[in-house]
Amino acid sequence: MTIIDYAEAYGYNSSAAAIIFAIVYLFFCGFFAWRFIGAPTYVYAVLALFCAIRVTAFIIRAIMIKSAASGENLNLLIGDQVLFAVGFFGLLYAAYTLVLDRGLLSKAPPAEDRLHQLGSNRRLFRILLMVGVALGIAGITSSSDNSSSSSASALRKASLIIFLALTVVQAYLTFVLIRRELQDTVQLAGFGARHGAFILCAISLLLLVREAFLAATISNLKKETDEHFWYPLVALPEVLTVMLYCAPGLVPPRSELPN
Repeated sequence: MTIIDYAEAYGYNSSAAAIIFAIVYLFFCGFFAWRFIGAPTYVYAVLALFCAIRVTAFIIRAIMIKSAASGENLNLLIGDQVLFAVGFFGLLYAAYTLVLDRGLLSKAPPAEDRLHQLGSNRRLFRILLMVGVALGIAGITSSSDNSSSSSASALRKASLIIFLALTVVQAYLTFVLIRRELQDTVQLAGFGARHGAFILCAISLLLLVREAFLAATISNLKKETDEHFWYPLVALPEVLTVMLYCAPGLVPPRSELPN
């Protein structure tokens, strides 16, 4: 029976990097959980969950690198890949929700173009996100049975295309929000409240960097999972995005949002 070192095959090399990211995300998980307890909002809940998922995923990654037996465990690899795929749902939806919530507080007239109206449909956005997640999970599990399966590759590509399109939509909504907030004359308290649109712009750019890299390597799994590219173009943009959410006043309290 052939023994496959899945950790090596998928480019898992640096246990130190995985441990560092796990510790960083553990801190942020506690931070957002604390913020949620003090001011319950959907954004803080999703971010705390996202960080918890990333802690688990990076711990699995580190274990697979350090332990030869674990590195040969296909179920651990599938679990790790699924966690990384599912986690992005929370990060993108948190950014999307925050843009729409801040738009509700803006005194400037809302955009009336068709793209903005469709993009602002939260139910539709959630459905498309769940479809993207489902396709991604199906692609990962299918490829585990047959790495050369064309259907598995098609499922993964479809999932990535959906996430890329939704990331572009979120970036467009952020651009519209910037224009609206620049028209507002009300001075808000807190750095995040005053400069929230520009912080969200940075978040959108980081998410686009992540998705652009994955789209560029959609047919080259070896390059996609190469840690020399994966950490600076996937893992780092994600953790920088999480850091930006810590800006005081960025997330409006639920009590300030209109019913």
